[in-house]
Amino acid sequence: MKIALVIPVYNEQESLPRLISLLANLCQKSGYEFQWIFVNDGSTDSSTEILLKSAISDNRIRIIQFTRNFGHQAAVTAGLDYACADAVIVMDADLQDPPELIWEMINKFQEGFDIVSPQRLSRIGESRFKLWTASAFYRLMTTLVDQRMQPQVSDFRLYGKVAVYGMRQFREHHRFLRGMAAWLGLKEAVIPFHRAPRLAGKTKYNTRKMLKFAWTAISSFSVLPLKCATVLGVFVILLGVTYFGYAFYMQFGTAGDVPGWTFLACLQIILSGLTLLSLGVMGDYIGRIYEESKGRPLYLIRNLVNLEPVDLPRSIVLNEHNLPQDLLGYGIHRSEACSNG
Repeated sequence: MKIALVIPVYNEQESLPRLISLLANLCQKSGYEFQWIFVNDGSTDSSTEILLKSAISDNRIRIIQFTRNFGHQAAVTAGLDYACADAVIVMDADLQDPPELIWEMINKFQEGFDIVSPQRLSRIGESRFKLWTASAFYRLMTTLVDQRMQPQVSDFRLYGKVAVYGMRQFREHHRFLRGMAAWLGLKEAVIPFHRAPRLAGKTKYNTRKMLKFAWTAISSFSVLPLKCATVLGVFVILLGVTYFGYAFYMQFGTAGDVPGWTFLACLQIILSGLTLLSLGVMGDYIGRIYEESKGRPLYLIRNLVNLEPVDLPRSIVLNEHNLPQDLLGYGIHRSEACSNG
């Protein structure tokens, strides 16, 4: 049986040698045919050199070199696009996803599950704020967005052939792979484990990126923010009708003045804020529609090592050998185009 490991890499020079050594020892006497697909997501440290040297000495190591940093979700997508195996396991390079869990995942796959998802029981080394926000995010997603999502399950997953084929059909620009895996509705097994702290380096997901990731997850799989804006609008209308009734009663029922100009001023500020917030939410959805309409590639590959190019929508390899003979599309061949500047 062929097993492919998809490992996104972004500035992981400290952990890569340890990871490659562990994988080599782990897979040496397994009886399975392994390939390790490292997706270099525009690393600026020595990760590229480490991977290239390793690929020379071990042909199980395959490298997808992006032209720049396209993000973790695009890197995983590229790995799934290029993986050719009976099962594909996605894991991070920081060793927080324990390689030893691979065997248990494979066993579950052989029992007939299409997707095997390790579930974090604990997250050692992370701050209370990150633990609380992560818990709130999963609670929100599973309650209001998609109940099929498993809480505390990251992109560390095993995909069978059917699941990989299904995941390859998602070609939208704003990607949330955990939601896509749940949306497939395939047979899924969950394996609990305790997540270890990072071996070295720092997390690439700071607070700003985590908030952006959470917003992408919510807006990609639901119109919940738009519904919230509608609910807020209805609430404000009811509040205005109530206050109108109160003012009418005070003016004509008691023949007194209507107090509350401070309240009206504050209400006007709140209404203005709600209006701008609603416009911002709608504008973000419209912006996403605009970005999708352009049909730009999900990622650009500068080079492939031990891999052949594949033809998939919104996927481009900029290797010189893959350029079309007619570069400009007007009957000018490569040599002529180069000579003409």
